[in-house]
Amino acid sequence: MAETAADAAGSEVRTRSRALHRFALLTAVSTLALIVAGGLVTSTESGLSVPDWPLSYGQLMPPMVGGVFYEHGHRMVATAVGVLTLILAIWLARSESRRWVRRLGVIAVVGVIAQGILGGLTVLFLLPTAVSVAHACLAQAFFCLVVAIAVVTSPRWVPQARPLDGVSLLSALTAGAVFLQLAIGAVMRHTKAGLAIPDFPLSLGRMVPPLESFPVAIAFAHRLWALVVTGVVFATATAAARTGRPALKRAGVFLGSLVLVQIVLGATTVLSGKAVAITTAHVATGALLLGTALALCLGAASRTRASKAPASTISDRRSGSERRGPVLAWK
Repeated sequence: MAETAADAAGSEVRTRSRALHRFALLTAVSTLALIVAGGLVTSTESGLSVPDWPLSYGQLMPPMVGGVFYEHGHRMVATAVGVLTLILAIWLARSESRRWVRRLGVIAVVGVIAQGILGGLTVLFLLPTAVSVAHACLAQAFFCLVVAIAVVTSPRWVPQARPLDGVSLLSALTAGAVFLQLAIGAVMRHTKAGLAIPDFPLSLGRMVPPLESFPVAIAFAHRLWALVVTGVVFATATAAARTGRPALKRAGVFLGSLVLVQIVLGATTVLSGKAVAITTAHVATGALLLGTALALCLGAASRTRASKAPASTISDRRSGSERRGPVLAWK
């Protein structure tokens, strides 16, 4: 008898490596740490504390004082992420049966190399806005890529023929809306427009401020789009709660909680005069919001563990979980 699609999926799932999945998770967490390090560089205005590249003052390890601590520290974390990404891509190439997942590993290597080059150009050309914004946006895109790899390498991620259309669509829209908001935020940060509107919740004492100047316009656009992001986030969280799948419901609650935290951090960033810790937390939470929306989208594309997976796959997963500990699950 010919092997059914479900049995074929179950067979493929059983061959996945839990160690590979956990390494992908480590790479994703390390990438988030890299975004935090980059946020600290911008928040402390340390981008030109080390004026050369790829070395730092002609050295591999300069004295870690002042802004050098943030800029060279950022480079060190970036190097670590680059190594992790290369290992991940090689691991995928050697052990992953799905061609499209192996290609994600290759794209990740290309992405991390491009990101390193953009970082170097940012320094060598004295922080040009276009390059700096591209560097910030590529960081978020690369984070999405490694999050996707972490999700789809889970032994419990089994794609279904018909994803949960409402949740999949809404979470994809949320991820897109958040990415656009992060891009607007990057333009605002790198044009030093973060305090162009120094009050909150009003804008220069009005509902709609004068928009003649670019700094005010981009800062106000960031606030307006935040309302759109909040709306799609709560629509997604509501749809996830109605699926009856506990993991999707928890992800939706987490997504909604993150957007509330992000709003508070955004307001506090302004009212504190861009305090370094708060501003950096705002950047990091934005990335986490983006990654969560993407993970939710991919989770909605996975079949429920109990109701649709082949019985043999369920048994193998349960026994594997008992022996090896938890993995990322969508049920």
